Amino acid sequence: MSVRALSFGTMAEAYERFRPGYPVELFDVVLAYAGQPVSSALEIGAGTGKATRLLARRGVPVTATDPDAAMLAELRKHVPPGVRTARAAFEELRPGERYGLVYAASALHWTEPAGRWARMAGLLEPGGVFASFARPVGLADPAVEEAVRAARAPFLESDDVPSPDGTPEGHPMQWPGTELQRSEWFDGVQQSVIESSLTMSANDFVGYLSTVSAYILLPRPQQAEVFRRILRVLPETVEISAATVVHLARRRYDG
Repeated sequence: MSVRALSFGTMAEAYERFRPGYPVELFDVVLAYAGQPVSSALEIGAGTGKATRLLARRGVPVTATDPDAAMLAELRKHVPPGVRTARAAFEELRPGERYGLVYAASALHWTEPAGRWARMAGLLEPGGVFASFARPVGLADPAVEEAVRAARAPFLESDDVPSPDGTPEGHPMQWPGTELQRSEWFDGVQQSVIESSLTMSANDFVGYLSTVSAYILLPRPQQAEVFRRILRVLPETVEISAATVVHLARRRYDG
């Protein structure tokens, strides 16, 4: 697991405050794909539990895992009673109990590629569902986006996490759907998008950036300066595009 993957625990409270949660429609998309009630679920890289609480509040028994103790401590403040937690990276999870649903919310790209799908299949019941959710936050106004890009340029060329398998932006199937389509363990791969937008104050948007790994790993003086420069070019409030991209697949019965 990379240094970037383990950087978030230092910002657990900010992560909870500034990262947008997931829309309630997400539960319906997953349940419709499953075709039946989900009897048990496991979250990989749960962070502060924004996806876990969505499922748990609808009665799904969830086990939330994360390698960072600070993240799990924050998660426990917000999830319903009955959610089980375990401090573990995905690679540390061993086949044993199998789940009807295994999911990752903006965390799958931090897992090790080697053996990823065989390990995932080992955690799922045959016919069980794997789901990946991502809610990338972007500035809706191209002019504001360009001003922010120019402000951060002396410190960061980009704050994006590149596609793990190099799938170009705009391709009809995005990662991890591309890998799932090639996997011997999964079929029925689907990609869907739940459109949504938000309005944030400039301070809250910078608060969100403070939870992005590219900024977290900057030396403190550079981090403070880039945030000052970004605040200077932002209007008082900013419109945010925050569509949720959902990938779903089914664990093969004969895999």
